[in-house]
Amino acid sequence: MFPISDEASGINRPAVVTIFLIIANIAVFVLLQGLGTNDAFTYAFSLVPHEVLTGQDVAAAVTIADPITGAPADSITLGHTPINVYLTAVTSMFMHGGLAHLFGNMLFLWIFGDNLEHAMGSRKFLAFYLMCGIAAAAAQVFATVLTGANEFIPMLGASGCISGVLGGYLVLYPHRRVTVLVGWFVTQVPAFVALGLWFGFQLLMGMGLLGNAAQVGGVAYAAHIGGFVAGLLLVRLFATREEAFDNMTQWASERRYRARQ
Repeated sequence: MFPISDEASGINRPAVVTIFLIIANIAVFVLLQGLGTNDAFTYAFSLVPHEVLTGQDVAAAVTIADPITGAPADSITLGHTPINVYLTAVTSMFMHGGLAHLFGNMLFLWIFGDNLEHAMGSRKFLAFYLMCGIAAAAAQVFATVLTGANEFIPMLGASGCISGVLGGYLVLYPHRRVTVLVGWFVTQVPAFVALGLWFGFQLLMGMGLLGNAAQVGGVAYAAHIGGFVAGLLLVRLFATREEAFDNMTQWASERRYRARQ
């Protein structure tokens, strides 16, 4: 089930921060990451759990072991990070591992971000987005320690931030219709179904990592879970109860109006 659009009811102004974030992510991937070919930049500004845990920059070749067999599977060279290592919790949010990674994240941000920005206002939405990303990074570092995974594997991507957006959307708009692609078919389901299934998948995959590794196939599921939970918890601090009530009431009124047509 892959979301492709939603009911953007009541949005009457451009979502400037959402648009800015999308442009910024694309610009970083194209201009600074060289469409994924500039490993030196990518590894220098990605979040490395060991660096966060120790506060020390690591610039060295690192061997990556197979999570199942434990045998050496790959190696990467972590570059010198020219900023405080804790700031990589933010810089890593704007980098991606490939075009598919970038496209998926930006599509989800485009579909769901404008609704939250409308409910919160642009400044509050930006703060919410960044806080969810930091919470996601913290969750991934914690999972790395908990599972005994390789602390030198870099983490990057906007997935944690966008997971927070999904969590916030679920709280404010649980019944809003989301258009999804299921196989070759397009249908509509309530947001609580689309996002609930998405989170359930992340949770099942994340739980399966316990005793194994913090990442499977390069996907940091702990970051997705942490970002989503942060969005659930933080959204009420940024979108007031009155705003949320007004948005949900307007949605319900519009649904009743269309039903009478």
